[in-house]
Amino acid sequence: MAVLVIAEHDNVELKDPTLNTVTAAAEIGGDVHVLVAGSNCRAVADAAAAVAGVAKALIVDDPAYEHHLAENMAPLLVSLAGDYDAILAPADTFGKDFMPRAAALADMAQISDIQEVVSADTFVRPIYAGNALATVQSDDDTKFITVRTTAFATAETSGGSGSVEEASAAENPGISTFIGSEVSKNERPELTSARVVVSGGRGMQSGDNFYLIENVADKLGAAVGASRAAVDAGFVPNDYQVGQTGKIVAPELYVAVGISGAIQHLAGMKDSKVIVAINKDEEAPIFQVADFGLVADLFDALPELEKELQKIGN
Repeated sequence: MAVLVIAEHDNVELKDPTLNTVTAAAEIGGDVHVLVAGSNCRAVADAAAAVAGVAKALIVDDPAYEHHLAENMAPLLVSLAGDYDAILAPADTFGKDFMPRAAALADMAQISDIQEVVSADTFVRPIYAGNALATVQSDDDTKFITVRTTAFATAETSGGSGSVEEASAAENPGISTFIGSEVSKNERPELTSARVVVSGGRGMQSGDNFYLIENVADKLGAAVGASRAAVDAGFVPNDYQVGQTGKIVAPELYVAVGISGAIQHLAGMKDSKVIVAINKDEEAPIFQVADFGLVADLFDALPELEKELQKIGN
């Protein structure tokens, strides 16, 4: 038995979600191999081979995979599928882009967003916006699986002694071309890997008021997030969104400010270790999942919180 993990990377560095996915693969059992598909990505393959628990890193170095276009990645995965019992990728914008296409091309059913491995063919995944858990079993020859990375520990980046082997590129279908990308620059921690997240909702009233969130976040060394309502209202960019249709986070501390607690938002943050809610509506659903709740006007509470944090040197 062998399991293949698709490495998330930028052709320079191996990204953290890959490490959580390696842990999930190890729980399935058998040898864990990591596929590094990209362009001029040898350094990433070397890093993948050094991850604890990885037996082998496969490198496919070809310009066709530089930007991991789904139309190019899918045939590559299908060409390798016969050698593996399961193929895993993070359940984020990286893995969600090409995994469904690859599963369909292989005529297999994808198992999405698993958060627990029961056995080699049985997995637990959330349904109904995280309000219920489904245990699913698959008898497909090769299982195509996306992994909720916040549910699995991070594999160590050292201690492994895997080899690096070259693999062949699949035929390029030539049906898509990468034009360009606009990547937002942010000096704060990345949202999905931050230890602390401070998020604002519709209660912020406008994007101009998000400086209150940002000031507290900077004192805590936190990432800044937002509810879907705040994003849809244009308060902040889409990449701030936490929730079922945004980013899934599980920080040590999650501070929800002016967020009512809609089901789709809770699905993206309810696994946080400690949840603090600030809302002037004492009936807001967010208080049902909060470890600590403050019923107060955020425009009074946030400046006071910032002052107190300043006093203790944060």
